[in-house]
Amino acid sequence: MSAVTQLGVKTSGTLKPYCLYRSIKMSADPSKLTAMVNNLNSLTSLNQVVHLSSGPLIRDRSSSFSFTHILHSRYKSKSDLADYSAHPDHVSVVRQYVLPVVDDIMAVDWVPIEFSGPTGVPPGSAMRLTFLKLKENLGENEKSQVLSAVGGIKEKFSGIEQLTVGENFSPGRAKGFSIEQKEKVKEFLDGAVVVDYAVLPTQSMPI
Repeated sequence: MSAVTQLGVKTSGTLKPYCLYRSIKMSADPSKLTAMVNNLNSLTSLNQVVHLSSGPLIRDRSSSFSFTHILHSRYKSKSDLADYSAHPDHVSVVRQYVLPVVDDIMAVDWVPIEFSGPTGVPPGSAMRLTFLKLKENLGENEKSQVLSAVGGIKEKFSGIEQLTVGENFSPGRAKGFSIEQKEKVKEFLDGAVVVDYAVLPTQSMPI
């Protein structure tokens, strides 16, 4: 099992990751949850998609939210992400299979700094996604300190095979979250969301 850590702070690079967290209604029928996951994973066939995986979270470590599922995907450009979002197949899946069973949604988009490694995330990979909400009115110096602390994480943990860091460029559905990792930057933070997820085979996505 490989480890992939996704961190969401500034812009540069060519790959655009996208994360969408969902909180499922307690009364949702299990068969409808299965249909949601399967249909979301079918969107990997769209031309705009470099990587896409959806499924239940292993663990939600945040106290402020109670997310249950995730969609993690990657695109070559912001325009590809926009085209994916507007694609009739995506719109249809969201309307028919997602909206009827979810209580809450949080979406985060970012452009990674100095991205390297494979663009896809293979089945069995373990992912930890951490999103930080910065305090208001922080200066560029404080943001630089956050970037520096986050960027050095991979060197400290040998189990991390890939690390992406970027600033959220679509704040409308991100609930104020933008960057990642709490180490050495707690004084600049108003909150954090931390979730764990394992990429599952698309042919068998259990709920």
